Amino acid sequence: MNLNILKTKFKIGLPFFRTQRWSLLFGVIFTVLSINLFAQKTISIYSPKSSPMLDFAMKDLQDELRSKGIEISKSVFSGANVLLLTQSELLDLKSEGAPQKKLDFDLKPEGFCIRKDNQNKTWVVGADEPGLMYGMLELAEQISLYGVKGVKEINQNPYMATRGIKFNIPLDVRNPTYTDPSEACQQNMLEMWSMDFWTEYIDELARDRYNLVSLWNLHAFPSMIKVPEYPDVALNDVYRTNAPVEVFYPVGNGVKYPNLYNNRELIKNISIEEKILFWQKVMRYAKERNVNFYLMQWNIFDWGIDGKYGIDEKIDNPVTKDYFRKSVKQMLLTYPDLAGIGITVGENMIKQPADIKEAWAYDTYGKGVLDALELNPNRKITFIHRLHEGQVKSIEDQFAPLIENKNVNFIFSFKYAEAHIMSSTNQPYCNEFVKEIEGKKTIWTLRNDDNYYFRWGGAGFLREFIKNIPYDVSEGFYYGSDGNVWGREYLSKNPKSPRELEIKKHWYHSMSMGRLGYNPDLPDQRLADILQHRFPEVDGNLLFTAWNEASMIYPVTTGFHWGPADFSWYIEACRSRNGHPTASIDGLGIHHVEQFIQQPVHPGTNNQTIPAYVEMIAKGGTTDLTTPLQVSKQLHDHSDKALEILNGFKPTKNEELSNTLEDILSISLLGKYYAYKISGSTNVALYRKTKNKEVQAKAVKELEMALDYWQKFTKNAMKQYINPMWMNRVGMADWVKFTEYAKKDIEIAKQGIKE
Repeated sequence: MNLNILKTKFKIGLPFFRTQRWSLLFGVIFTVLSINLFAQKTISIYSPKSSPMLDFAMKDLQDELRSKGIEISKSVFSGANVLLLTQSELLDLKSEGAPQKKLDFDLKPEGFCIRKDNQNKTWVVGADEPGLMYGMLELAEQISLYGVKGVKEINQNPYMATRGIKFNIPLDVRNPTYTDPSEACQQNMLEMWSMDFWTEYIDELARDRYNLVSLWNLHAFPSMIKVPEYPDVALNDVYRTNAPVEVFYPVGNGVKYPNLYNNRELIKNISIEEKILFWQKVMRYAKERNVNFYLMQWNIFDWGIDGKYGIDEKIDNPVTKDYFRKSVKQMLLTYPDLAGIGITVGENMIKQPADIKEAWAYDTYGKGVLDALELNPNRKITFIHRLHEGQVKSIEDQFAPLIENKNVNFIFSFKYAEAHIMSSTNQPYCNEFVKEIEGKKTIWTLRNDDNYYFRWGGAGFLREFIKNIPYDVSEGFYYGSDGNVWGREYLSKNPKSPRELEIKKHWYHSMSMGRLGYNPDLPDQRLADILQHRFPEVDGNLLFTAWNEASMIYPVTTGFHWGPADFSWYIEACRSRNGHPTASIDGLGIHHVEQFIQQPVHPGTNNQTIPAYVEMIAKGGTTDLTTPLQVSKQLHDHSDKALEILNGFKPTKNEELSNTLEDILSISLLGKYYAYKISGSTNVALYRKTKNKEVQAKAVKELEMALDYWQKFTKNAMKQYINPMWMNRVGMADWVKFTEYAKKDIEIAKQGIKE
């Protein structure tokens, strides 16, 4: 229909929109929904523009309306209840039917608002197409939770511009990631080549407000591209190992485990050309959900090449340099929807001087990017340089041509909380780094190598954690593990078919991180309402509280019992990597009483170590720090509050709710174990200092209680989950076997002497 005709039929004016307001609202898109639709059986939509992104959000909106008994029809502009307008239509119709309320903020990319006007209409305003998608998803969610009449006004701009996932991707045993020697990898490798997996996964990310997926691999090029100058490097088919995976390689060069590489089985017939088409399709689908794909690589690795063309891992090999440079160029030419490339100069380059490493990285990755941009001058690319084993000054010097290129968004990356974000909301590790990169941006690596098994739900912790991240230097974050593959669930004794996506099993955790990264002011009540809608059998507010209380057991425990690396502490099995000199004092990886006495506390907490507490008591001193016994009490309080609420819930036939409640129960029982373990260990150390028999008796009693709760935890956890399980970073997680070590703790207390 001609827009001039529409103007005569639909004109209410726009007195509050000044010229400068429109200049600020570049790309704003309006969606109009009448708030009295609750009484209607049908609503009509005028949608002059269709796109996969908007169609995706529209389907969710339609589904929610239909669930309320409201059907949808298409209409011309003047008769529509819902209007979807592109930027060009909006600018042409800016005096036609805009809200009468003044917009009191400026939309940023991906932002939106919902407004009600004096003509009984509700407007969803998106800054751009992604913003409109998020606005429509917000509208759909509000309708699902509160009904059409309950739609509320809201303003939202993204807090973090980038909200991403760190995904260690096992492409092939010949192109591994750091996670490969684990059940998580072996059971997920084939999923990485499934379009069904990626479409389901990407849709969930979009709903949770994530806009980035970073694929982490040691050397992905052979499985993803065919370099014209090195064609024989490209790999057909997909193989995984059929050898036992009980091994861990600390630098990824494979020297320690040739058996994994040499003993392999074919799991998928697929040519390199088909692989390329597959990843092009995945990246295009992701872009249609406002999710950008990045490739992240450690260096220098030559996995899958097997010495062809003389390529190896030596930093001074000119053939290796040329291969990497041409691979980077080909990667960008092959995948027009690849939004970014990231690198590190650690791992297999660790012994090289900083300037030598950075010169190699620029001559390969940096020049490869510039080569691709020269052929495609309109291409934009984000280049991420991780600081791991790097130096800011050296990076800035070597990469100056890339930093200065107008088509390159050059950002740093820093491991913000070491390997455990579930430790403290205050993370001091980045303080010096933030000073060094003044005026530049970083994307934070947020590592979750804590929570693999149980459904975790510490939204309150996540909100405070995100708000404490240094904002001015933040491009955003990517969140994920090095020791796990967040593909399809692999730990359940009774898995669904097909196995459930990890981010669907852990939907509340995933949603909370993405949504709070987009808007950390999302209130607790909204989250409780979401829980109420999903699980109507229970009180949503009580479930929110129980889940939040139980989930605090992770950061309270790890904030006190601190091992910064992924291999130095895993709370769900009370262990670290066996045989690693910095992981455990017994060489077995078991965290018994002696380990709890000696382990440091997280530097961002106010916690006091056990040795410092013992010395203070012996001298009759006091402290403003949180003592070990106070930490123990915090754990008891969190566990007891969760357990009390759980005891008030009735049995349910809802399988997902039942599994969720069992997980909360398991976490709570684990919390009781750590509460008694910390107090018992403290009293063991105090007895050794004071020789007070009453203190020793207290230690024995506390550790007997710890054993009791470990056994309760193990029994409950094994209702749902496989035990033992080989974990990539800490080895065999075996709850049953650990019971013997929990018994040994009691004997240590009874003996009273250090072994």
